[in-house]
Amino acid sequence: MHRERLFIQKAMKNTVFILWMLMLFISCDNRTKMSFSGEAQGTYYLVHYYDHSQRNFQAQVDSLLGDFDRSVSLWVPGSVISRINRNEAGVRADTVVRALFHRSVAISRATSGYFDFTVGPLVNAWGFGFRKGTEPDSAAIDRMLAFVDYRRVALKDGRIIKEDTAIQIDFNAIAQGYSVDLVADFLEKQGIDDYLVDIGGEVYAHGRKPGGKPWVVGIEKPAGDPYDERRLEARARLENMALATSGSYRKFYIKDGMKYSHTIDPHTGYPVTHPLLSVSVLADDCATADGYATAFMVMGVDRSLKLLGRMDNLEAFFIYSDSLGDHQTLFTEGFEEVLAD
Repeated sequence: MHRERLFIQKAMKNTVFILWMLMLFISCDNRTKMSFSGEAQGTYYLVHYYDHSQRNFQAQVDSLLGDFDRSVSLWVPGSVISRINRNEAGVRADTVVRALFHRSVAISRATSGYFDFTVGPLVNAWGFGFRKGTEPDSAAIDRMLAFVDYRRVALKDGRIIKEDTAIQIDFNAIAQGYSVDLVADFLEKQGIDDYLVDIGGEVYAHGRKPGGKPWVVGIEKPAGDPYDERRLEARARLENMALATSGSYRKFYIKDGMKYSHTIDPHTGYPVTHPLLSVSVLADDCATADGYATAFMVMGVDRSLKLLGRMDNLEAFFIYSDSLGDHQTLFTEGFEEVLAD
């Protein structure tokens, strides 16, 4: 009986201690949710975070994204990358250009050139890039293919060296993801641990919401028309992870009954024709997720799955059209673990 009484007393003390610690945790977590949004890189951005001091970092984030555009935006004539493409003398690659170059080369090598940051002229020629072209003929494609090869570009002594001045560099397939990483890095340097950064649908989430709730983001259902209402195919829980999506269903045009996708195969010079509609990639950082999402859209499901089988730091969610035209999904085992109900 005495032992039972001691056991009950200890259990009650432990319960009181746990409840006290829980109340202390709740009382100490008096952070305010801060949110702001804006425009960048021709799209939207959205930032959520929790902060004890209720600091608003929108001005700093706007400045950071403005500096980013002045480095690698093709829509800014005076940007570093625009000047490099014009072959201006004495132009040095800044920190952002150098980082994107190294990351792009790594992904290009890993994907056997299905990701290629020199494919820009072909994207333009098909009407999807910085300069709007018209459907090119085979001779024009052959001429442009001669200048599409990431292996003909190098970074030496802080300068981008091109084997031919006609080669053009376009980091758009990875830049948006990298800008997400820059904003995330800024927030962490301010002591922010729990946040979500979304730039044009490329997302990085760190930590959790108060109460331990995860950040949840949506994966869009492919639409038959670019102006169709947006609906979700799935939702994913993110914690210390990036998600980037690439798709062919909103950027296309139809000419003479033929549908042309904005996803251009750097090997052939033509838009891809396989049935993959969308791919979402999970990675440790958003630049990597963004780059591989682009590469997988070019490669198609089968090639992408073979590559994923050799990599342990990437997961993917595919949406494709079957032989009857119905939408089907396929995802890796690791991606399944983050799918929300």
